[in-house]
Amino acid sequence: MRLRALLETDALGLRLLGGEDELDRTVRGVMTTDLRDPSRYLSGGELVLTGLAWRRDTEDSEPFVRILAGAGVAGLAAGEAELGDIPGDLVEACRQHRLPLFAVNETVAFATITEHVVRQVSGERAGDLAAVVDRHRRLMTSGPAGGGPEVVLDLLTSDLDLRAWVLSPTGRQIAGAGAPLPGPLGAALAGHHLAATRTGRRGPHRAAVAGTTYSLFPIRNTGRGAVPAARDVRESVLSDWLLAVEADASDWPAARLDLLQGVTQLIAVERDRRDAARTVRRRLAQEVLELVQAGAAPAEIAARLRVAAPVLLPGLGVAPQWQVVVARVDWSSGDQVGAGDDIASGPVAQALLEEILVDPAVSGPDSADRIAVAHTGEEAIALVPLPTPTTVAADPGEGDGDADALDADPGLHADALLASVREPLSAGLADDGRLTLGVSAAVHSAEGLRGALEEARHARRVAAARPGRVCAAGHHELASHVLLLPFVPDDVRRAFTARLLDPLRDYDRRHRAELIETLEAFLDCDGSWTRCAARLHLHVNTLRYRVGRIEQLTGRDLSRLEDKLDFFLALRMS
Repeated sequence: MRLRALLETDALGLRLLGGEDELDRTVRGVMTTDLRDPSRYLSGGELVLTGLAWRRDTEDSEPFVRILAGAGVAGLAAGEAELGDIPGDLVEACRQHRLPLFAVNETVAFATITEHVVRQVSGERAGDLAAVVDRHRRLMTSGPAGGGPEVVLDLLTSDLDLRAWVLSPTGRQIAGAGAPLPGPLGAALAGHHLAATRTGRRGPHRAAVAGTTYSLFPIRNTGRGAVPAARDVRESVLSDWLLAVEADASDWPAARLDLLQGVTQLIAVERDRRDAARTVRRRLAQEVLELVQAGAAPAEIAARLRVAAPVLLPGLGVAPQWQVVVARVDWSSGDQVGAGDDIASGPVAQALLEEILVDPAVSGPDSADRIAVAHTGEEAIALVPLPTPTTVAADPGEGDGDADALDADPGLHADALLASVREPLSAGLADDGRLTLGVSAAVHSAEGLRGALEEARHARRVAAARPGRVCAAGHHELASHVLLLPFVPDDVRRAFTARLLDPLRDYDRRHRAELIETLEAFLDCDGSWTRCAARLHLHVNTLRYRVGRIEQLTGRDLSRLEDKLDFFLALRMS
């Protein structure tokens, strides 16, 4: 609304004292204050109401008005109840800073003015945006000329002064208006959203991060692959997008909330389009997976890969390497075994794996165009192409630096995949869900895909044997003792570790001798007396005494490889 409209409403009891040339300013809100410096609470466009309690003498008016003008407020309305007539020094300060000034009759409550302004501003903006949203709905439903969610978010900014971003379940920015949302902030907002959704609360959800309040609106998948609303929330919580708005929607009128719900529906249309575009890649992955699992001839698998390569890596002139990633989402309910068996986890794991494999530093859909994920049963299986490293002829005088570079593993690494998504996904999984993921080594031909698939599945089972809601393991771990330890039965673990370590723990508890710490350091230093003593800040003779006590209490000899290995495994399993 305009300032001029305030004077046309007799019930507000406003009298203009100065600023006739500025009455076409837009009022975007209202604020009541008697602070000497209210700048921290101003964002621009407000009508400021004040009872003048901040004014002690004539020198106070100019600094107060200068602060308001600098904050970009629309106008100032001063109450006459405190001082009677509005002081001339305030009138002069407003004239100097070109700030419209109103006098408020002492019979009119500030609450009356506030209610009128809020009602008018919300109603007018709602009407304006309703027309905008309706126009954009027609654009988006008529074809790709609508411009995608970025156009909708731009309209929110220009018409409602709202900064907003579309985020994936892991907090990756898919679309935004203005400055990009920092990655950690996006992950934090996604975590808040997932945690609130798991509690069953209806959106929008309120989240306060780093002193700023956001409202989080779910964007439901409405396409062919959508989960019916009546199904368990766990089937959709890890795959739905969200709209993060930098504002507190808790006190919004129903009309504005309805508009934002309409915006989420528009964005859901775009989500459906992008999911449809993934259909080809998913089908390619499914065909290759079925051939690999059926034991098809390598030549037949290679033919399918030749079809997939141009789709996943357009313009690539040579056959790529391939990696296989396997993911699984398991649900339970406390101690009830199989409580999550009726939840369709395969499609959820598929959508989630597609998200995890996107480079978190890339916003928008582009990098997802190189990801092909199928699902079989409760597993999601990704076929990830890797460009073949370009062989660079080394200069004879430059050593073997290039060769070392080529030996570096260019593929996906299990821990790196989960680094930026662990926090939000843990919130979505809550206390009854787990995500486990396994990554194979890169293979160079169709013959290697079957082995890569089994390798990724073995790695996922290693991850599943670890504690935590979100776990991953890579192919390099399959050649280590860590492959074996998770599958040792619990009773065998307890008996083995108790026999070797309990005597040391009991002695440490009675004498504070730190024998367990000494044993760990000694093995970590490969039995080197000098390095171990230096690490523990001990004299070598003291170290020898402690090791002797360990051998005496356990009946083992730490100079023997077999006994060192037993201690090493016991410490790892404890």
